Amino acid sequence: MKETKFVPYEKLSKKAKKELNQKKRTDWGLVRPATQVEKSVKAYQRHAKHKNKERENYFYA
Repeated sequence: MKETKFVPYEKLSKKAKKELNQKKRTDWGLVRPATQVEKSVKAYQRHAKHKNKERENYFYA
């Protein structure tokens, strides 16, 4: 087996850097990288509150 010399990242060629970066990249799996924010319970939710209001009036009229 041939031993490879250590070359600092800054001195690698573009092609070598690209190959090295590609090896380092991995899959996130089930983790979602976007920040998830829970909706506040105290916030006014117009659509959820009045969602079936028209339908109830329609059936009873």
